[in-house]
Amino acid sequence: MFERMGEYGLVWADEFDYEGAPDPEKWNYDLGNHQWANRELQAYTDRPGNVFVRDGKLTIRALKEQDGEREYTSTRLTTYERQSWQYGYFEIRAKLPEGKGSWPAFWFLADSIKKGTGWPLCGEIDMMEHTVVHKNTVVYSLHSQKHNHTRKDTRQYSTSVYREGVCDEFHVYGMEWTPDYVEYFFDGESVCKYCRTDDPEDQTETAWPFDQPFYMILNIAVGGFMGGPVADEELPYTMELDYVRVYQKKSE
Repeated sequence: MFERMGEYGLVWADEFDYEGAPDPEKWNYDLGNHQWANRELQAYTDRPGNVFVRDGKLTIRALKEQDGEREYTSTRLTTYERQSWQYGYFEIRAKLPEGKGSWPAFWFLADSIKKGTGWPLCGEIDMMEHTVVHKNTVVYSLHSQKHNHTRKDTRQYSTSVYREGVCDEFHVYGMEWTPDYVEYFFDGESVCKYCRTDDPEDQTETAWPFDQPFYMILNIAVGGFMGGPVADEELPYTMELDYVRVYQKKSE
Protein backbone atom coordinates (compact mmCIF):
# COMPACT_ATOMS: atom_id res chain seq x y z
CA MET A 1 0.00 0.00 0.00
CA PHE A 2 1.13 3.56 -0.69
CA GLU A 3 2.91 4.55 2.53
CA ARG A 4 1.42 8.06 2.78
CA MET A 5 -2.15 6.97 2.02
CA GLY A 6 -3.32 8.25 5.40
CA GLU A 7 -2.68 11.82 4.24
CA TYR A 8 -5.10 11.41 1.33
CA GLY A 9 -8.83 11.05 0.83
CA LEU A 10 -10.66 9.51 -2.14
CA VAL A 11 -12.11 12.20 -4.44
CA TRP A 12 -12.92 10.29 -7.66
CA ALA A 13 -13.09 6.66 -8.74
CA ASP A 14 -14.47 4.20 -11.23
CA GLU A 15 -14.82 0.69 -9.78
CA PHE A 16 -16.42 -0.62 -13.01
CA ASP A 17 -19.28 -2.15 -11.06
CA TYR A 18 -21.69 -1.87 -13.99
CA GLU A 19 -22.09 -3.30 -17.50
CA GLY A 20 -21.79 -1.83 -20.98
CA ALA A 21 -20.03 1.32 -22.14
CA PRO A 22 -17.77 3.29 -19.78
CA ASP A 23 -19.68 5.71 -17.57
CA PRO A 24 -20.32 8.83 -19.72
CA GLU A 25 -20.37 10.99 -16.58
CA LYS A 26 -16.72 10.08 -16.05
CA TRP A 27 -15.24 9.25 -19.46
CA ASN A 28 -14.94 10.92 -22.84
CA TYR A 29 -13.19 9.72 -26.02
CA ASP A 30 -10.51 10.91 -28.39
CA LEU A 31 -11.78 9.69 -31.78
CA GLY A 32 -10.46 9.57 -35.33
CA ASN A 33 -8.99 7.48 -38.14
CA HIS A 34 -6.35 10.04 -39.07
CA GLN A 35 -2.60 9.70 -38.55
CA TRP A 36 -2.06 9.96 -34.80
CA ALA A 37 1.22 11.12 -33.29
CA ASN A 38 4.34 8.96 -33.00
CA ARG A 39 3.63 7.11 -36.27
CA GLU A 40 0.91 5.04 -34.58
CA LEU A 41 -1.22 2.82 -36.82
CA GLN A 42 -4.64 2.71 -35.15
CA ALA A 43 -7.92 4.53 -35.48
CA TYR A 44 -9.56 5.38 -32.16
CA THR A 45 -13.25 4.53 -31.75
CA ASP A 46 -15.94 4.26 -29.07
CA ARG A 47 -17.22 0.95 -30.43
CA PRO A 48 -18.21 -1.82 -28.01
CA GLY A 49 -15.71 -4.11 -29.72
CA ASN A 50 -12.90 -1.79 -28.62
CA VAL A 51 -14.08 -0.81 -25.14
CA PHE A 52 -16.59 -2.25 -22.67
CA VAL A 53 -17.25 -2.87 -18.98
CA ARG A 54 -18.09 -6.39 -17.90
CA ASP A 55 -17.61 -8.59 -14.83
CA GLY A 56 -16.26 -5.71 -12.78
CA LYS A 57 -13.54 -4.71 -15.24
CA LEU A 58 -12.95 -2.17 -17.98
CA THR A 59 -11.56 -3.78 -21.13
CA ILE A 60 -9.80 -1.89 -23.93
CA ARG A 61 -9.00 -3.90 -27.04
CA ALA A 62 -7.01 -3.14 -30.17
CA LEU A 63 -8.25 -5.09 -33.20
CA LYS A 64 -7.01 -5.88 -36.70
CA GLU A 65 -9.84 -3.98 -38.38
CA GLN A 66 -9.96 -1.44 -41.22
CA ASP A 67 -11.20 2.05 -40.45
CA GLY A 68 -10.60 4.50 -43.27
CA GLU A 69 -6.91 4.25 -44.08
CA ARG A 70 -6.11 2.79 -40.66
CA GLU A 71 -5.70 -1.01 -40.49
CA TYR A 72 -6.29 -1.27 -36.75
CA THR A 73 -8.81 0.08 -34.24
CA SER A 74 -8.50 0.78 -30.54
CA THR A 75 -9.84 3.15 -27.87
CA ARG A 76 -8.46 6.23 -26.13
CA LEU A 77 -10.57 7.09 -23.07
CA THR A 78 -10.10 10.46 -21.39
CA THR A 79 -11.56 12.43 -18.50
CA TYR A 80 -11.33 15.72 -20.43
CA GLU A 81 -14.38 17.92 -19.77
CA ARG A 82 -15.41 15.40 -17.13
CA GLN A 83 -12.72 15.71 -14.46
CA SER A 84 -9.22 17.14 -14.15
CA TRP A 85 -6.84 17.32 -11.21
CA GLN A 86 -3.93 19.35 -9.96
CA TYR A 87 -1.84 17.14 -7.64
CA GLY A 88 -2.92 13.96 -5.90
CA TYR A 89 -2.28 10.25 -5.61
CA PHE A 90 -3.52 8.18 -8.56
CA GLU A 91 -3.91 4.40 -8.55
CA ILE A 92 -4.90 1.90 -11.25
CA ARG A 93 -5.03 -1.88 -10.90
CA ALA A 94 -4.59 -3.45 -14.32
CA LYS A 95 -3.33 -6.32 -16.44
CA LEU A 96 -1.45 -5.08 -19.49
CA PRO A 97 -1.87 -6.39 -23.04
CA GLU A 98 0.52 -8.82 -24.65
CA GLY A 99 1.36 -8.85 -28.36
CA LYS A 100 4.09 -7.41 -30.55
CA GLY A 101 3.18 -3.86 -31.48
CA SER A 102 1.03 -3.07 -28.43
CA TRP A 103 1.66 0.20 -26.61
CA PRO A 104 -0.66 0.66 -23.60
CA ALA A 105 -0.45 3.78 -21.45
CA PHE A 106 -1.98 5.56 -18.47
CA TRP A 107 -1.08 9.22 -18.85
CA PHE A 108 -2.09 12.85 -18.41
CA LEU A 109 -2.18 16.01 -20.52
CA ALA A 110 -2.83 19.54 -19.30
CA ASP A 111 -6.26 20.97 -20.00
CA SER A 112 -4.42 23.83 -21.67
CA ILE A 113 -3.55 21.64 -24.69
CA LYS A 114 -7.23 21.79 -25.69
CA LYS A 115 -7.12 25.57 -25.41
CA GLY A 116 -4.20 26.22 -27.72
CA THR A 117 -1.09 25.49 -25.68
CA GLY A 118 0.89 23.06 -27.79
CA TRP A 119 2.84 19.99 -26.78
CA PRO A 120 5.32 19.85 -25.09
CA LEU A 121 4.85 23.28 -23.47
CA CYS A 122 1.57 22.06 -21.94
CA GLY A 123 3.37 19.19 -20.20
CA GLU A 124 2.75 15.43 -20.16
CA ILE A 125 2.77 13.01 -17.23
CA ASP A 126 3.18 9.32 -18.12
CA MET A 127 1.98 7.19 -15.23
CA MET A 128 2.71 3.95 -17.10
CA GLU A 129 3.81 2.90 -20.57
CA HIS A 130 4.68 -0.60 -21.74
CA THR A 131 5.66 -2.34 -24.95
CA VAL A 132 6.30 -5.99 -25.73
CA VAL A 133 9.47 -4.85 -27.53
CA HIS A 134 10.83 -4.59 -23.98
CA LYS A 135 8.63 -7.17 -22.30
CA ASN A 136 8.15 -6.81 -18.56
CA THR A 137 9.59 -3.28 -18.66
CA VAL A 138 7.40 -0.44 -17.43
CA VAL A 139 8.34 3.13 -18.43
CA TYR A 140 7.66 6.22 -16.31
CA SER A 141 8.19 9.69 -17.83
CA LEU A 142 7.61 13.42 -17.58
CA HIS A 143 7.71 15.66 -20.64
CA SER A 144 8.12 19.42 -20.76
CA GLN A 145 9.30 21.87 -23.38
CA LYS A 146 12.84 21.69 -22.03
CA HIS A 147 12.91 18.01 -21.11
CA ASN A 148 11.25 15.60 -23.55
CA HIS A 149 12.06 12.59 -25.71
CA THR A 150 12.52 14.67 -28.88
CA ARG A 151 15.49 16.51 -27.39
CA LYS A 152 18.92 14.93 -27.05
CA ASP A 153 20.64 18.02 -25.65
CA THR A 154 19.09 18.02 -22.19
CA ARG A 155 18.03 15.81 -19.30
CA GLN A 156 15.44 13.10 -19.94
CA TYR A 157 12.87 12.43 -17.24
CA SER A 158 12.25 8.80 -18.16
CA THR A 159 12.91 5.60 -16.22
CA SER A 160 12.50 1.98 -17.35
CA VAL A 161 11.80 -0.53 -14.60
CA TYR A 162 11.81 -4.33 -15.03
CA ARG A 163 8.85 -6.05 -13.41
CA GLU A 164 8.00 -9.60 -14.41
CA GLY A 165 4.45 -10.69 -15.18
CA VAL A 166 2.83 -7.36 -16.06
CA CYS A 167 1.02 -9.03 -18.97
CA ASP A 168 0.08 -12.14 -16.98
CA GLU A 169 -1.32 -10.76 -13.74
CA PHE A 170 -2.98 -7.68 -12.30
CA HIS A 171 -0.65 -5.14 -10.69
CA VAL A 172 -1.19 -1.80 -8.98
CA TYR A 173 0.24 1.28 -10.68
CA GLY A 174 0.48 4.33 -8.45
CA MET A 175 1.63 7.92 -8.81
CA GLU A 176 1.95 10.74 -6.28
CA TRP A 177 2.01 14.21 -7.84
CA THR A 178 2.79 17.20 -5.62
CA PRO A 179 3.98 20.77 -6.25
CA ASP A 180 7.55 19.54 -5.66
CA TYR A 181 7.78 16.09 -7.26
CA VAL A 182 6.15 13.22 -9.15
CA GLU A 183 6.84 9.77 -7.67
CA TYR A 184 5.84 6.43 -9.22
CA PHE A 185 4.92 3.17 -7.50
CA PHE A 186 4.55 -0.45 -8.60
CA ASP A 187 2.52 -2.64 -6.22
CA GLY A 188 3.17 -0.07 -3.49
CA GLU A 189 6.94 0.07 -4.02
CA SER A 190 8.51 3.38 -5.03
CA VAL A 191 10.32 2.87 -8.34
CA CYS A 192 11.36 6.40 -9.39
CA LYS A 193 10.90 10.05 -8.50
CA TYR A 194 11.36 13.31 -10.43
CA CYS A 195 11.70 16.59 -8.54
CA ARG A 196 11.19 20.20 -9.50
CA THR A 197 14.70 20.88 -8.17
CA ASP A 198 16.28 18.37 -10.58
CA ASP A 199 16.77 21.37 -12.88
CA PRO A 200 17.91 24.05 -10.40
CA GLU A 201 18.64 26.58 -13.15
CA ASP A 202 15.09 26.56 -14.55
CA GLN A 203 12.03 26.64 -12.31
CA THR A 204 9.72 27.97 -15.03
CA GLU A 205 6.96 26.16 -16.93
CA THR A 206 9.41 25.31 -19.73
CA ALA A 207 11.03 22.79 -17.34
CA TRP A 208 8.19 22.10 -14.88
CA PRO A 209 4.68 22.75 -16.30
CA PHE A 210 3.02 20.53 -13.70
CA ASP A 211 1.28 23.21 -11.64
CA GLN A 212 -2.00 23.23 -13.55
CA PRO A 213 -5.00 20.90 -14.06
CA PHE A 214 -4.39 17.72 -16.07
CA TYR A 215 -6.84 15.14 -17.37
CA MET A 216 -6.34 11.38 -17.53
CA ILE A 217 -5.98 9.20 -20.64
CA LEU A 218 -6.20 5.40 -20.92
CA ASN A 219 -5.36 3.82 -24.27
CA ILE A 220 -3.68 1.15 -26.34
CA ALA A 221 -1.75 2.45 -29.34
CA VAL A 222 -0.68 0.11 -32.14
CA GLY A 223 2.87 0.26 -33.46
CA GLY A 224 4.52 3.65 -33.48
CA PHE A 225 8.03 4.50 -32.38
CA MET A 226 7.54 2.82 -28.99
CA GLY A 227 5.14 0.01 -29.93
CA GLY A 228 7.44 -1.26 -32.67
CA PRO A 229 6.63 -3.77 -35.43
CA VAL A 230 3.14 -5.28 -35.31
CA ALA A 231 2.48 -9.03 -35.42
CA ASP A 232 -1.08 -9.32 -36.77
CA GLU A 233 -1.42 -12.89 -35.53
CA GLU A 234 -0.98 -11.65 -31.95
CA LEU A 235 -4.00 -9.34 -32.04
CA PRO A 236 -6.31 -8.50 -30.40
CA TYR A 237 -4.35 -6.70 -27.69
CA THR A 238 -6.43 -6.72 -24.50
CA MET A 239 -5.95 -4.54 -21.43
CA GLU A 240 -8.11 -5.03 -18.33
CA LEU A 241 -8.56 -2.49 -15.53
CA ASP A 242 -10.01 -3.43 -12.17
CA TYR A 243 -10.33 0.14 -10.89
CA VAL A 244 -9.16 3.73 -11.28
CA ARG A 245 -8.92 5.82 -8.09
CA VAL A 246 -7.88 9.40 -7.42
CA TYR A 247 -7.00 10.76 -3.99
CA GLN A 248 -6.07 14.24 -2.85
CA LYS A 249 -4.58 15.48 0.39
CA LYS A 250 -7.17 15.95 3.12
CA SER A 251 -5.61 19.28 4.04
CA GLU A 252 -6.32 20.58 0.54
